[in-house]
Amino acid sequence: MAETVDYRLLERAATSGRGSTELLGAAVLALDEIATGRRKLRAIRHPLGFMCFPVQREGNLGVCVHAFGSLDGTVSAPLHTSPAHAHSWDLISCVLYGRVINLPIRALDERERPTHRVYQVTSRPCGEDEIRPTARLVRSENGPEQASVRGEIYSLPAGEFHTTVLPAGTTSATLVLGRVRPNSHDLSLGLVDGAAHRVIRQTYDVSQSARSARSVLRKFDSSLNR
Repeated sequence: MAETVDYRLLERAATSGRGSTELLGAAVLALDEIATGRRKLRAIRHPLGFMCFPVQREGNLGVCVHAFGSLDGTVSAPLHTSPAHAHSWDLISCVLYGRVINLPIRALDERERPTHRVYQVTSRPCGEDEIRPTARLVRSENGPEQASVRGEIYSLPAGEFHTTVLPAGTTSATLVLGRVRPNSHDLSLGLVDGAAHRVIRQTYDVSQSARSARSVLRKFDSSLNR
């Protein structure tokens, strides 16, 4: 399998303030390897609706390409969990094309009149997500929108609730770097009286993943000419 991605080099580039060229180039090379079959990778349809290409996994470090919206007529899977979530890992993301809007959410402890309950999400190697309610009740407050476009890099610390959205009818893709923070958990906001449930992530075969990678590359190339 071809290897063109080095998390540590990309992290240094991203935090240097001059790293968008390196991150865009790494994403294109990885997608080209997937598209041509040199990298035998199976993409995953995430429960939050985007397609994930897991390019690298090394201990607590990971690199993915996330594609939002329709790819060659493939629509996003129905959302089975709240779009408001917090990662167990620190995120650095570079927008490949399109416009990505992050909406930060403050989750304030509130037992008298809560709007949500905090749920813990446990992802298993088999592709199953177990979503279980915790005892924490909160009141959520939306912060100001933070929009990013092609070539821009943004970061989100582990534990910060947020929702990622796109302008209606658009598509986007990002290169995502993740560094897991010890003793952290993936979390989501859900119904105050909701029950535990499980979600199975859809996994695509190698040929489907290659076709989707080619679609992402076409959209990336198209964005260069605008």
